[in-house]
Amino acid sequence: MDSQVHLLDRGRIQADLNFVLDGNVVATASDPNPDLEYGEFAVWNLLVDHPEGLVLWDTGSHPESAEGYWPAPLFEAFAHHDAGERDLDTALSERGYAVDDVDAVVMSHLHLDHAGGLHRFAGTDVPVYVHGEELKFAYYSAKTTEGSVAYWAPDFDHELNWQVVHGDRTLFDGFELLHLPGHTPGLLGAEIETVDGPLLVVGDEAYMEANYEAGQSMASSLLWDNRAWFDSLQRLRERERRTGADVLLGHDPSMLERYGDGWLA
Repeated sequence: MDSQVHLLDRGRIQADLNFVLDGNVVATASDPNPDLEYGEFAVWNLLVDHPEGLVLWDTGSHPESAEGYWPAPLFEAFAHHDAGERDLDTALSERGYAVDDVDAVVMSHLHLDHAGGLHRFAGTDVPVYVHGEELKFAYYSAKTTEGSVAYWAPDFDHELNWQVVHGDRTLFDGFELLHLPGHTPGLLGAEIETVDGPLLVVGDEAYMEANYEAGQSMASSLLWDNRAWFDSLQRLRERERRTGADVLLGHDPSMLERYGDGWLA
């Protein structure tokens, strides 16, 4: 079954480009103090209108991220100044929807720029799909001094109707979830049959086009497992070659310019 898919603009994060493109700027003997590049990165969600239900893909940053909700060191590194202006209600209403219309949520992963709207589904029966390895690693990271600092317990430590995914999974007919370990242990992507043709949701497997097209690695702070990341990338590129799908990357601003009208025929 073919879906209509809306791309929701959730604002922009500013950060050092070296996080996203490893070694983008490096010191040399002749230039020991080069200027760093401070870039802008898109934050988006998807709204998948499938005949079997309305699915929200990720929930974006918490609207108070810039007002002290995010830990200060994380906001210093990845500043999301317009999170409050581009909150979930605003993004949904621009497409004619509301939070109460959502039948299911799929979390690509639980980093704080993706899980900040989960509180809107706390105490409801709305299923929240997440990979089992992701859920375990998120709690391990947020509740101990180990793991990754990019998980923030107040985002996901709620009474949620978790639906745990193991490996790949067909969510609905024409909506396949893909396990893509590398950026995180339980990163999910998807292949969705839309009314405009196949869509390959690469997400944070590749933040930018250079990560996907050229295989330029992200920095180690954005990779849980470099080898797994490379293997997931090859898998996605083979799917694209086989299907001719549109490719939706994680944080490249060109995605909103290219696909801003969605897949709506």
